Formats: sequence, C-alpha cells, structure tokens
Amino acid sequence: MADFELQRIPLPTGVTLNVAVAGDPAAPPLLLLHGFPESHRTWRHQIPALARDHYVIAPDQRGFGHSARPEGVANYTPDRPVADLLALADYFGLAPFTLAGHDWGGAIAWMAALQNPQRIARLIIVNAPHPLVFQRSLFDDPAQREASQYITAFRNRDFEQFVARIGLENFFDTTFAKHADPALLAPEKPAYLAEWSQPGAMTAMLNWYRASTIQVPAPGDTPERPPWLDAPFPPLTQPTLVIWGMQDTALLPVQLDGLDALVSSLTTVRIADAGHFVPWQKPDAVTGAMRDWLAARQG
Repeated sequence: MADFELQRIPLPTGVTLNVAVAGDPAAPPLLLLHGFPESHRTWRHQIPALARDHYVIAPDQRGFGHSARPEGVANYTPDRPVADLLALADYFGLAPFTLAGHDWGGAIAWMAALQNPQRIARLIIVNAPHPLVFQRSLFDDPAQREASQYITAFRNRDFEQFVARIGLENFFDTTFAKHADPALLAPEKPAYLAEWSQPGAMTAMLNWYRASTIQVPAPGDTPERPPWLDAPFPPLTQPTLVIWGMQDTALLPVQLDGLDALVSSLTTVRIADAGHFVPWQKPDAVTGAMRDWLAARQG
C-alpha cells in the first residue's frame, strides 16, 4: 500500500521512530497512535482517507513495529510515549493538533490530552478506556476483571519463553487471531510476523504492560481500594469522539459507563458488529465516524 510515506525520525527523547506520513503539511494536523501488538498499520485504511483533508502522522510507537526498542521496563512507563508524541509534534512543527489513539495508543492519548490541553485540540479514542473508568472497572466489575487477566499473563517474565516455545506463528494463530476475523488477518500475517520476529520485539511490546501502574486484581480477590478511584478526577475539556466496537472481549462496553461525567464535550459512536480491532475490522464505519466528526468541528 503506497498511500503514505515512511520516514525514520530521531527524537530528543532518545528513540528513532518509524513514521507514516500522508497529506498536505498545510492541512489540519492529525496524529494517530496504535496499540498492542500492532504498528502504524492499525490505521492503514484510515490514513489515505483522512489525508484527503488532514496532514496525517502515524508512528510506530517505541518498542513496536520498526521503531527503536530501548531495553528495560523503565523505558516504557506511559510518560515516555507521551513525550515521544509531543516531540514528534515538535519535529513537524504542529500547532494544536487532533490526536487519535486505539488500545494502548488510546491510553497514551487520554493521558497526553489530560496533561496538555494547550497542545491537543481534539481527541479521538477507539476502544481504549479512560484511566479512571478502567481502574474502577477492574475493582467493581467482575466481568471486566476476568477479561483483563491477560495483562497479568503479559507481565509474567516467562511469557517470552512461552512464545518462543510455541513459536511466533502459533502465538499469532492461537492468541492474537482469536480476537479478530481470521479472513481479515490472513493477508496481514506476514507483516505482523516480520515485526514481532525482530530481536527484542516481543519483550519491548510486553514491557508496556509491565511498566503500567494499573492494578489488575485476580478474580475473587478483595484488595485495598485506591482512594483516588472515589476522589474528584480532572475533566477532559477538549472535544472528544469515542468509537467503540461493542463486541470487544478484552475491553468491555462497561468502559463507556460514566464517560460523560469525565469528558466535557463527548460524542460516542457504537459499532455493534465489531470487536477490539475495529479500525480494520470495520474500516468504513470508523473512517466515516472520524471524518464526519472532524468536519463538524473544523468546518
């Protein structure tokens, strides 16, 4: 697919990112962040459509795809990718921009937008939970707690040995592919395996989970409740679009509950027949929702 240019961009944060760039640099800027276990290709269907009237920048985040993979869990605390995206915006000389994120990219987008309202003008979230709603759900919603036990598995330092034992292709077929339509994944499988097979790639991707402070209690446990879950939380003031594939089995629709109290200007689009990887499971629905919402705010 030749709908974008790939650039290698060194950042002052100490990493070099592989970045897809498309559109007119004079157009309104839009930065897209992917999640686990993907790359800029999460947005492969959206990039050409959005680039018709936006300047689109979609990096492989640190540790993913063909970007740098610094060693050590400490290099993957959420503040590091937030710093990367702001440095990337500086590199391109972006004025306040629209930020979109899916999965881990959405988690970083929530954090970046909350901390940098002067930089991030609008926010688009695709199947990525608000930090307060997610942590609350892991304490209060048994179904979400059960669905999130994969995080505990990913944090296990023996997980890479498990992947090596079964093989990357088997890991793809038995662990990743079951969350998506196999027919849609089949043509992309070589790209995934090429990214995952690079030295240190699996550890770098998993380190995002290991560096996170999110608490994932075991089913049935009753750990002490963090006080901040019931304290006032700063509202997100930017206009925000949340797109959710309602058949997501990892991040359940409970993640939409209470969002309107935390986001001052919220639009929610529910896609009934899609799961977690909705950007490429239902690309037309996602692209259409993004374009319509952006046009209404920039027209």
